This record gives sequence, structure tokens and C-alpha cells, in this order.
Amino acid sequence: MDIKSFHHNSKAKTGVLIVNLGTPDAPDTKSVRRYLKEFLWDPRVVEVPRPIWWFVLNFIILNTRPRKSAKAYQKVWTEDGSPLMSISKEQTAAISESLNAAYGDEVVIDLAMRYGSPSIGSVLKSMQERGVRELLVVPMYPQYSATTTASIFDEVTDQLKKWRWLPELRFINHYHDNPDYIEALANSVESWRAEHGGADKLLMSFHGVPEEYFHKGDPYHCECHKTGRLLAERLGLKEGEWQISFQSRLGPKQWLSPYTDHTLEKFGEEGVKSVQVICPGFAADCLETIEEIGMENRDTFLEAGGERYEYIACLNAQPNHIAMLSSLIQKHLGGWVSHTQDPEETLAHAKKLGATQ
Repeated sequence: MDIKSFHHNSKAKTGVLIVNLGTPDAPDTKSVRRYLKEFLWDPRVVEVPRPIWWFVLNFIILNTRPRKSAKAYQKVWTEDGSPLMSISKEQTAAISESLNAAYGDEVVIDLAMRYGSPSIGSVLKSMQERGVRELLVVPMYPQYSATTTASIFDEVTDQLKKWRWLPELRFINHYHDNPDYIEALANSVESWRAEHGGADKLLMSFHGVPEEYFHKGDPYHCECHKTGRLLAERLGLKEGEWQISFQSRLGPKQWLSPYTDHTLEKFGEEGVKSVQVICPGFAADCLETIEEIGMENRDTFLEAGGERYEYIACLNAQPNHIAMLSSLIQKHLGGWVSHTQDPEETLAHAKKLGATQ
């Protein structure tokens, strides 16, 4: 915003920026390559010296993985596009309705993606043009990790470096042990089991990260385990009736374990007949949940001797999930959204000092 576009009688707004990972624009090789190039070049995601990683990424990974990933995206793509994008839009609309009921037009709620579009930079620019003077960033990651949450912080602050007049800034780090989040997860499992029956095992599958990140101090592993423990306690599950695992590993390094696919294969070999899988670390269904967990790992379990495999969908735009997120946001907006100064009064004072607009 420059001096020509500023008006003293413009009403200051509070912005709520909801951010998720991102998605390709289309399920084709070119779009997936463009998306993966941005995603995998992030030093928060891959902690390898840049010259080495530049070579590996551009001459190996981007020559093979986009074609394979595009085929996977084609399996889950809908008329509304990427599931992650369509669900994120639905979530944002529902949260907007809730917050607008509480605050009226004083709050601007918008959605951005860390990688791909709509970009954080473009959405922040739009918020600036709409008069946002206070900004709350809401990463849609229940468990904190430098690979996800911190990466969003990096991009937001990099974009804000371009602003002359910075907004006040708040940032939600995590909500892995929020009682309403645990309750929403438990309700999801209970609703599924009320309709489909129980299973021998409930497997809680979280996205993996390299194990070395944990040893460097990333709390993600611990927060995943706390979420899993709290959910199991809330459901009244006994030891042996549930387990935590980690999925979506990439490359030869050791990642957080046990791995989801290996765990499901072991279940089948050990005579476990039925398993239900939930992904508590994903706020919205996406490629990694619908295709990897719902399809690929289903085959792994059944081929290993299992008989019944069920994937319990993410919380997505379920009413109790939206209520939890809205409540969390309102908590972090505490002390804001109180723009009591009359804009016309502000303009009158400014004109006395020589302002024209």
C-alpha cells in the first residue's frame, strides 16, 4: 500500500490467514513438476547442502517423480480439482461464517498455500489492500514441525519484509493436545464405528520426517505421540488395540518409525484380520491420505493376509472441526478486533493537519 492508495477514513481490519501445504494446479506431469520443485527446494523440508541437493533434485528426482506423482493425483482428482484445495476452501468458508458472526466485517479471513497457489505473498498483498493491520497466521498442522509450521513462518516473514508498514503479527504454533481437537478426532472414530463396527486395530498414521530432525530438536515426533495417546485414552482403547506409525517417506535416509506400510504388512502376517486407519496430523484429506493410505496401503494389508481395511477420513469441514478451529482462532485474536476509532473522526483530525484523503 502506497500513499496514493491510503485513506485516513479506511477502517483497520484484522486478518486471519489460513495456510495449508499446497497442491499442483492440475494432475499432469508439468504441473506436478513445478509444484514439487518449489516444495522440495525448501531448505526446511530437505536439509541437504544446496549445491548437492540442487543436482539431485533437478537431475534425478524431477526427472522421475513428477510422472509417478501425476498418476497418483489423477486417481484422487475431482470435478472441483485437488481434494486438498476444495476441502480447504470449504473449511475457510465455514470458518469465515463463524468469525463473521462474532466480529462482523472487522475480520478478513483468507486461504493461502505454502507451495503453489494461491501463494502466501499474493494473499498477504490482498489483505494489505483491504486494510489489515493485525495478522493472525493459522497453519493447518496440529503438530508442530520445522518442515511445515516453521516453513510457513519463514515465507510469511519473507513476504512481510517487502512491507513498509508492518501489521501486528501472531502465529499459531500447534494444537496437538487441544481438548476440542482430540474430541473431534474421537467423535470421528466413534461415528465410523457406530456405522461400520470396530476393528482389531486402530492405526494412527502421521506424515513422517527424517529421524535426524527429531535428534536436532524438532518436537514433531513427541507431539504426534501425545496426540495418539490422548486419542487412545479418550476412546478407552487398551494396549495392543492401537498403534502409531509414520508414512510418506522419501529417499534412503532413516525416517521416523515404525513405517505405516511395514506396520500394515506386519499386521497381516501376524493374523490381524481387520484394521481401521486414521490420519490425525492431516487437517484435510489429500493425496497422502486418499491415495497412499486409502488405496496403496489397503492393498499392502490385504495382500499380507488381512481381511478388512477401512480408512477413516480426516476431519475436513465437519462441524465440530470447524467449531474447534474457530474457537482456537478466537482465543488467539484476544485483545484484537476492537477498532473503536470512528474512521470519519480520524479523517477529520488528519485534514486539520493537512491531509487530503
